[in-house]
Amino acid sequence: MAEDTTEENEIIKPFWSGVVTFGLVSVPVSLFPATRGTTLRLRMVDAEGSFLQRRFFGTDDSKPLDAEDLVRGYEFEKDRFVTVEDDELDALDPEKSREIDLKQFVELDALSPLYFERAYFLVPNGSTTKAYRLLAETLTREERAGIATFVMRGKEYLCAIIAERGILSAQTLRFADEVRSPEAIGLPGRVKGDVAAVARFAKAIKALKVKTLDHAELEDQRSARIVKLAEKKLRAGTDVVLASPDATEVEESSTNVVDLMEVLKERLQGKLRARRAPAGNARKPATAAVDELKSKSKAELYEMAQSMDVRGRSAMSKAKLIEALAGQGH
Repeated sequence: MAEDTTEENEIIKPFWSGVVTFGLVSVPVSLFPATRGTTLRLRMVDAEGSFLQRRFFGTDDSKPLDAEDLVRGYEFEKDRFVTVEDDELDALDPEKSREIDLKQFVELDALSPLYFERAYFLVPNGSTTKAYRLLAETLTREERAGIATFVMRGKEYLCAIIAERGILSAQTLRFADEVRSPEAIGLPGRVKGDVAAVARFAKAIKALKVKTLDHAELEDQRSARIVKLAEKKLRAGTDVVLASPDATEVEESSTNVVDLMEVLKERLQGKLRARRAPAGNARKPATAAVDELKSKSKAELYEMAQSMDVRGRSAMSKAKLIEALAGQGH
């Protein structure tokens, strides 16, 4: 089983950097993911240990398709599509911006958790943290959240800026058409409960009431059971396979797990932590970088080219995308 090898000197790299703006106020911030995926990872292999790849096939042909053969289509009627080219999608991208534009402030109770999608920490970025502290304190005192829009990786997001214990977070929000209403799935309207029954429920709830949430309740028990099963099999020497020597494993990008509380503490004290590479981890040779790019799909390469603003990317083949990204110093 893979171990958690997070190092204290791992690279500190914000997900996005810009400014929170409203009126004449400007608050420089960096965006860090507030969540991360599970540390448990199961890989798809065959009985001999060779890594497997997902491929696309046409419904009327058994021949696998290359990335260059894939076309996006909008289904406007059953089995009838309008195709959309990459350069046409590029033209629809919102204008690039480094601003989180606060448009309005709403009461916290007005935000339903149904709309919350992904959480980020907003970390102060700059020589002064006065505006950051004032915004966090004011939102806390007024019990309000700021509703804002910002552009990240060619897509516009709607988000809620929320303050908690002096720290700002951004919750990206689902759009209205992504959330079902209770009526849409047949739930009845609000019905007034029987007074005696409500009293019984209140008594049962009170018996289980706690002041704070026990974090032990949030542990992933299923992942723990899978790890325990795998370790048991490993000790017994059963169902253990080795990856084939000629198998090419796709290298996953680093999650850059960092001690966010330490970063916040330093930034709130007006100290910008320097970005530094882990000790003994030199820059990858050019050939290794190219091999890493070759292991990615064309769609993944295109997304990377989009984030790096590579010109002419929509007309590039996979080979051309690899060449362009390698030239950008990836």
